[in-house]
Amino acid sequence: MDFQSMLLPVPRSATFQLEGYHVWCPTVVKGKDGLYHMLFSCWPIESKHDGWVSKSLVGYAVSDHPLGIFKFRRFVLEGRGEGWDADVIHNPTMIAYQDKYYLFYTGNYGNGEYWDHRNHQRIGVAEADHPGGPWRRVHQPAIDVTPGAWDHLMVSNPTVTVTPQGKILMIYKGVGEGALPKGGAVVCGVAEADHPLGPFRKVAGPIMVNPDNDWSVEDPFIWSRDDRFYALVKDFQGYFTKTGVSSVALFESENGVEWGPAAHPLAFLRQIVWEDGVVQSVEALERPQLLFENGHPVVLYCATAVDSNREIAFNVAIPLTEQAYSR
Repeated sequence: MDFQSMLLPVPRSATFQLEGYHVWCPTVVKGKDGLYHMLFSCWPIESKHDGWVSKSLVGYAVSDHPLGIFKFRRFVLEGRGEGWDADVIHNPTMIAYQDKYYLFYTGNYGNGEYWDHRNHQRIGVAEADHPGGPWRRVHQPAIDVTPGAWDHLMVSNPTVTVTPQGKILMIYKGVGEGALPKGGAVVCGVAEADHPLGPFRKVAGPIMVNPDNDWSVEDPFIWSRDDRFYALVKDFQGYFTKTGVSSVALFESENGVEWGPAAHPLAFLRQIVWEDGVVQSVEALERPQLLFENGHPVVLYCATAVDSNREIAFNVAIPLTEQAYSR
């Protein structure tokens, strides 16, 4: 599969912003009502981009078309004021499963300092009968750290898919032991469960390791099709995409556990091709999520930051073609 060749020009209307907030991390499902339901992370704009780590919560928006325009409805999940996810809910990713919806997210608590919140990140899960909630969260982390292991310090960035055998397969980001506050290697691992609410069993890690730099990958999104699994991941150094710049790589796996770069490893660069012909380079095009209809990927959603300070941010919906989706 050549994912890059699936990207189509983007209508100028296919963006989502929320006045007074930074928005990030879009995840979309098509509901039983035929509408498209987006969950996204957001935080007050006055806290600037780094406010994600200490002030993020989850909002909800709806559209009658997968490219939007999405209309904000309400906030649906925030820090519960105590415990491991007391302060922040971030990195939402949502799936439909057996007539219910499941939201995987990163939660944290901290003292207000960036690295304290970052290093207290854990992965949670919540269940709802409708994408707009109410969301019933499991009070214990779905994925916690393992002392002394590759995910010793913190875990975040969950993504899940249902395997052909009916299992729930998760890839998530972890940070290992190392000099604080940053800690060690930034890599990913694999967990699985029999049900979206868990319990999850860690089965592999680290995966997708860059031998030249400890900061390897983050922001995975996984799915399965035919006889294999695919993953989009942010490649910090452009090592896997062979570009030498931060970009998004495509990985493949036959079993969901052992992963390697695809034959066409560059999924996309940090640029948007608009329908009016303008090609816009951006500071960030991250948190990739796909929307599937009838088993086919139809839209790529990403969080976008335009400038180096990430003061201008929005979620973008990039239409896809199936043309290149074959081997």
